[in-house]
Amino acid sequence: MLISVKVIPRAKINQVIELDKHIYKVKTTATATQNKANIAVIALLAKHFGVKKSAVELISGEKYKQKRFNIEI
Repeated sequence: MLISVKVIPRAKINQVIELDKHIYKVKTTATATQNKANIAVIALLAKHFGVKKSAVELISGEKYKQKRFNIEI
């Protein structure tokens, strides 16, 4: 399943918010430096969808707030 995610790094809490079908906002306490936010978002999405972290793949937007992920369900 392909989803679009807007990432909010350095938030006060970790949270996954479904805005629409296949469109999410993910807040993470991790910083955007050294790929920490991407790693945190992958973990949050895996927990949200009930899959392993290896089932969540970053497709595009590695250095941007707007990202696309493929999730193997």
